[in-house]
Amino acid sequence: MTEIGIGICLLSCAAAALSMGYATSKAVDAVARQPEASGKITTMLLLGLALTESAAIYGFVTALIMMFTR
Repeated sequence: MTEIGIGICLLSCAAAALSMGYATSKAVDAVARQPEASGKITTMLLLGLALTESAAIYGFVTALIMMFTR
């Protein structure tokens, strides 16, 4: 049963990777359309990527805790 819980925790890592790729592609598209707004777009992209990465790290750490406290 613990293995299922670990797998569910690691789903956040996969979801974060997909969402970061999607956000990056949209940011590149936005910069291609409006190059003069690249500074604002980059700032918002980095903020969003940092928050998304923190969610992935929380899921990974939770999975490690579950794995080593059995």
